[in-house]
Amino acid sequence: MKHFKSILSVIVSLLALSACAQPAATSAATATTAQSAATMIQVKLPVGYVPDIQFAPLYVAIDKGFYQAQGLDVSIDYSMENDNTVLVGTGNLNFAVVSGEQVLLARAQQLPVVYVMSWYHQYPVGIVTKTSSNIRTVADLRGKKIGLPGLYGTSYIGAIALLDSAGLSQKDVTLDSIGYNQVAALVADKEDAVVIYTANEPLQLTQQGIDYTLFKTSDAVDLVANGLITNEKTLQENPELVKKMVAATLEGIQYASDHPDEAFEISKKYVTNLATTDQHLQMQVLLNSIDQWKTDAPGYTDPQAWENMQNILLKMGLLTQPLDLSAAYSNDYLPQ
Repeated sequence: MKHFKSILSVIVSLLALSACAQPAATSAATATTAQSAATMIQVKLPVGYVPDIQFAPLYVAIDKGFYQAQGLDVSIDYSMENDNTVLVGTGNLNFAVVSGEQVLLARAQQLPVVYVMSWYHQYPVGIVTKTSSNIRTVADLRGKKIGLPGLYGTSYIGAIALLDSAGLSQKDVTLDSIGYNQVAALVADKEDAVVIYTANEPLQLTQQGIDYTLFKTSDAVDLVANGLITNEKTLQENPELVKKMVAATLEGIQYASDHPDEAFEISKKYVTNLATTDQHLQMQVLLNSIDQWKTDAPGYTDPQAWENMQNILLKMGLLTQPLDLSAAYSNDYLPQ
C-alpha cells in the first residue's frame, strides 16, 4: 500500500471533492422537497366508515394526484359520522363526508357546518323483502317487523322517509335494531323486511339465490345524501381551500365513474383484502355506487331535497323547528 501513496493521495483528493459536491446537490434536492412539502396543505378527511370500495373516488383522487395538483395532502380517516360532524362544526377539522340529515341536526345544535358538495345524488337506502312475503308495495309494510342497524343515521332516516311516502309512520311498523346483520336476518326469516344500502345488500341476496322486492327511498322522495361539508369559519377565512377540495374530489368521482376498472385496482391499495374478496361482487358494488353518483350537475345540491329532508326530520321530532336552509348548504364553491 505504501508504494501507492501518491496515487491514493490523488484518489482521496478526488473523493474529497466529490464528497463536497454531493452534499450540496443533495441539500438542494432536500430543500426543494421540504419546500414543496411545506407548501402542501394537510387535510384529514373523515368518511364515517371502514375502508370500502364505495370510497373509490377518494382513493383515485389521492392516487392520481388530483388533490396534490390542488396543493392538498389528503389522508382519509375512518370514524363515526356524527363525531366528524361535531369536529367540523367546532373547527377541529376543515372537512368531512357526511349525509344531509347530519348537517341539519348539527345546525340545530348551533354547530355552523355547511354542505358544499353533493356526492351521492340518490339517497342510498332502501327496504327489501322476500318476494315470497307478498309485500308488493311500501304500504304493505304496515304491521310488519323491519330490521335495521339502529334508530340512527342514514338507514333510519331513509326508512322513515320511505314509509312516510306511503302514509305510514314509525308507529305503523315495528323497527327492530339488529346491527349490520340485515341479509342474514332476512334470509333466516327473522324479519319481514330489512333496511339496506341499495348498492350492496341486494347483491348479497342475489348471490344467495333469494328472490326479493326492493323499495328504494330515492324512488319515493329526493333527500340529501352523502357529500362534503366544511364550516362557516373556513368558508370565510379560506374559500379557495374549499374550492380546491371540492374540485379535486369531484375530479376523483368523475374519473372513478369513467374508469371503474382502474378505480377498482387503485382501491386495492387502500382497502384491505379487496384483492382476495369476491371480485365480481365488489366490482358490482362499485358499479351500483357509480349509478348513485351520476348526475348532469356534478356537486350540485338541490334546494328541494333540503326541504324534503327538513320535513322528514320535523315529522320524526328530530328537529323541533324549521331551520334557515340557505345557511346549511351552498353551491357557490363548485367549479365553474
